[in-house]
Amino acid sequence: MIDEIPKLLLTPEEMTTVDAAAALSDIDSYALMERAGAAVAALFLRYFPSALRAAVLCGPGNNGGDGYVAARRLAESGVEVNVFHIGELEKLKGDAARARDDLAPIIAAPLEAYEPRRGDVVIDALFGAGLARDIPGSARDVIERVREARVPVISVDLPSGVDGRTGAIRGAAFAADRTVTFMTRKPGHLLIPGRELCGELEVFDIGIPARIIRAEKKQQIAENGPEHWCHVLHSSGLETHKYKRGHLVVFSGDASKTGAARMSAVAGLKAGAGLVTIASPEDALTANAAHLTAIMLHAINDEAALRDWLRDERLQTFVLGPGFGVGDKARRFVAALSERHLVLDADGLSSFKDAPAELFSLFAGEPRLVLTPHEGEFGRLFPDIAVDDTMGKVEKARAAAARANAAIVYKGADTVIASPDGRTYINTNAPIWLATAGSGDVLAGIIGALMAQGAPTFEAAAAGVYMHGEAGARAGKGLTAEELATQVRPL
Repeated sequence: MIDEIPKLLLTPEEMTTVDAAAALSDIDSYALMERAGAAVAALFLRYFPSALRAAVLCGPGNNGGDGYVAARRLAESGVEVNVFHIGELEKLKGDAARARDDLAPIIAAPLEAYEPRRGDVVIDALFGAGLARDIPGSARDVIERVREARVPVISVDLPSGVDGRTGAIRGAAFAADRTVTFMTRKPGHLLIPGRELCGELEVFDIGIPARIIRAEKKQQIAENGPEHWCHVLHSSGLETHKYKRGHLVVFSGDASKTGAARMSAVAGLKAGAGLVTIASPEDALTANAAHLTAIMLHAINDEAALRDWLRDERLQTFVLGPGFGVGDKARRFVAALSERHLVLDADGLSSFKDAPAELFSLFAGEPRLVLTPHEGEFGRLFPDIAVDDTMGKVEKARAAAARANAAIVYKGADTVIASPDGRTYINTNAPIWLATAGSGDVLAGIIGALMAQGAPTFEAAAAGVYMHGEAGARAGKGLTAEELATQVRPL
């Protein structure tokens, strides 16, 4: 487990239990609110010292309480402060009501009365990470007015309107310049579109003991990073040789569709596989040979030839899909490979769009399958999960992994990697220019290389996604998939 509490991800439900556990431990909850509000005020003063007015928008819960404390602290610092509230003030309860009472003599006006003006900085303390419904119309109107006026926004916990569990927008949401959250981040800070709407994110320690946070963290959700999987990756010793570093096989399509397989193969070699072979139809051997040097070629025309080749027990890890072609041949090849380790991508995924259960049934037992669907492919393999609006991307990837008994790489700007055992990582290091044709072929090769070197499927998938992002950062803007493959480096 990561020792640094700010790096943890807690769901909103887990954070609620943390707050309750802190109260049961006789920790002064109002003192926690005071520290939270003070942190918001300090952020305002640090980053917006020339602001003419703080417009503090307060909601009906503890998020609003943080806003009331921030307003008082800013007023005490000499800042002009106007406070606007949503809901009826007399219905405030607990610490939020106390924070509002301590704000006197500043009078809060209804939220609808706020009109942005030049020199304003908005402190958005309307709704926090626990938002589970669409925001009301009055809040939507203010969000639109703030957007049109281009007024800077500091959001408390999360931009109001962003779901802390899924990162989705609940009707409308602020686009914050800065967001300050407390103790830990939530999945909504990392998932798109929430990540984009947070602006610069800061995590502030308000004094809840780490022991309580660790005790209440139940979900195996984390930001993807080396600390989670580097211990299981291959480490070369003095006695290593090419077979100890693994033999990766990538299947090629026909003569007119060989490029995708070559990009996968190059990426696999660069990622550390000791041997990489492209298994190619005979009519594509010449096309592949013209572009390859360190990568070997082996002719495989049909299922019978594949099954004969598989008598070599050293052949354990395969990538099938990039440029392979959609259809019965792909399904038969996958069936032949069902006892080996397989990364199934692109055409390989689409070949099972009408029979996903057939695919899943082939890979029972110890997980040895990695699926790498983008949004459309995910919807074809898991149609009922894809349309379930009660689940976010994390929950969907996790449900898919359990059904398929496979590591799922649910691709996108916020790629989510899930294991059948419930572990789920959200990737954040991928630059936006990775969204280019052939990028996924490179990713499949990296994951395959890590599996060939002995990494378990989930760890190989997570590490591969991270290495893919690092390669994209090295390649820079304007990259092509061919350039991306050459920038892959072992970790």
